[in-house]
Amino acid sequence: MTSTPPEPTRFADMPLSAEAKAGLSALGYEFATPVQAAVFSVAMTGKDLMVQSKTGTGKTTAFGLPVIERIRSGQGPDPQALVLCPTRELANQVAEELAELGDPKGVRVLPIYGGAPMGPQLKSLTAGCDVVVGTPGRILDHIRRRSLRLVHAHMAVLDEADEMLSMGFWEDVTAILEKLPDQRQTLLFSATLPDQIRRTALACMKDPENIDISRDELTVEGITNVAYHADDALPRPRNLLYVLEVERPDNAVIFCNKRDDVAVVAAFLRRQGLHALALSGEMTQRDRERVMRRMKSGELQYLVATDVAARGIDISDLSHVVNYALPEFTEVYVHRVGRTGRIGKKGTAVSIVSGRDEMTFTQLKRDFGIDFQVRELPDYAEIMKRQAERVAGELQKSARDTEITSFLRLAQHMLDTEAVVEALAFLLKQYFWMLEEQRARDPVFSAAESAGDESSPARAADAEGRGTRDRGEGRGDRGGRGGRDSRTKGRSRRRDADGGGESSGRGDQARRDRGPRDDEGDGSDRRLFQDGVRLFVNRGSNDGYVDDQVRQLVADAAGMSEGIGRVQLRRTHAFVEVTKEVAEAAVKAAGDGIEREDKPVAIEPARTRG
Repeated sequence: MTSTPPEPTRFADMPLSAEAKAGLSALGYEFATPVQAAVFSVAMTGKDLMVQSKTGTGKTTAFGLPVIERIRSGQGPDPQALVLCPTRELANQVAEELAELGDPKGVRVLPIYGGAPMGPQLKSLTAGCDVVVGTPGRILDHIRRRSLRLVHAHMAVLDEADEMLSMGFWEDVTAILEKLPDQRQTLLFSATLPDQIRRTALACMKDPENIDISRDELTVEGITNVAYHADDALPRPRNLLYVLEVERPDNAVIFCNKRDDVAVVAAFLRRQGLHALALSGEMTQRDRERVMRRMKSGELQYLVATDVAARGIDISDLSHVVNYALPEFTEVYVHRVGRTGRIGKKGTAVSIVSGRDEMTFTQLKRDFGIDFQVRELPDYAEIMKRQAERVAGELQKSARDTEITSFLRLAQHMLDTEAVVEALAFLLKQYFWMLEEQRARDPVFSAAESAGDESSPARAADAEGRGTRDRGEGRGDRGGRGGRDSRTKGRSRRRDADGGGESSGRGDQARRDRGPRDDEGDGSDRRLFQDGVRLFVNRGSNDGYVDDQVRQLVADAAGMSEGIGRVQLRRTHAFVEVTKEVAEAAVKAAGDGIEREDKPVAIEPARTRG
């Protein structure tokens, strides 16, 4: 077992070629990270390696340096090295870094992945390359087409091996390795190395040396780990909003455990005037790249994604990672937080912790020694003050670019009128709606919505209602360790990473997206409450509520949990089907006065539908 070097190692002091040092200099790298220093000398001997190191520790350069150094010139058009990655984003990222490292030496690097046209890839392979970086599905396609020959590939790298296994790629990976020469070097890199990975990988490797620095580098220096305990009286999206109002990240990737939650969170944050977008596996590669360019340039403040959809994301100046909920497995937390505090930089990982997260929270503290700063949200008045300051600042910034002089005097006089608060609320609603409409016309936002972001005003409320239900497919985004049959899981994951689609059955999804109309019902609820009452409740998805929380609100008002049926969630309100007994109790309680979030709760019989 190779241990972490005690002192930082300079690349200038390592036995590297002048071309490799020039490539490192172009990337701005001066010191080797522990994984880079530990891997290089062993890899250069030609031994197989099994390396465990967390995301953000410099794994690409760790295997990139020996790959570049071992490329021999004048060997013909066929590649000498193959790098397999689980997602197209990661393949692109790895290819870009290897291209810069290898540029002084003239090393030709070619990225190959699904979701991109086959023609240019065929043309590039014919022209020849030294290193191919790609996703297993597309690499195997080219092998079967005989457009990719691996007879001279003496090096193979398996990057993020645990993800390739969990996403159902391992059969493809082994099929590809069988096409490589027996006398090859195999380097396996992974953030986690469970027994299944070790056993499977050993069948493809020859007496590999193990390098495990994951525990030493679990909490990257410079990362602050923060935890907020969720207020269960508030909807989860509103907990997130309040955390963001307090933390004020420059930018952040917000991780959700379930794909449905991603759409809910992104839509809710946009309705609060925040610049947020969901990253969907159904987006085309071109659109995903456009979203990432905006995130890296600072145009997009919040990127919402699952762990699977976010694979391969590399944002060098990411200030925060936010866990909408803690993941089920501690290793996944390590993956997430490693995306901030990149090499030598500071970052903050913020987690919203509820009762169901306590096991992961305790394990992270006990097993890995993570010292969480547990912070409390300020009271509601303070949060509203912060939100008001943020929105006022954004409006003031927009005002500087607009001619408003002729309205200043009128605005000043309006401050003295009794209707000023109501008028301002109306203008804010118009302002937020305008932002949403502007972004809806943006081709990047339109692409995200059509790919399943569910962010349009007509769909957001229904999406939010679905978002917090614990569905079976939710576990699929937690690393692929539960739920569906492994072959089914593999096919769906493969579409997400390599082909651009997360799900079949688009017609069924479209029907779910439309949601029920006010005059629709499901048979079970109608039979249960044949003589029931349909209540109007003045809480909706704009308030951060979902079905279960509206149902709980009515139950609390009525003082009983039985006799509450279907909820139809809308943007500003909801309809709830209840028994007469529940209706009478809830309406009376609301009439006597109930407040939530400093706002009166209205519960009353809904108007008769015509």
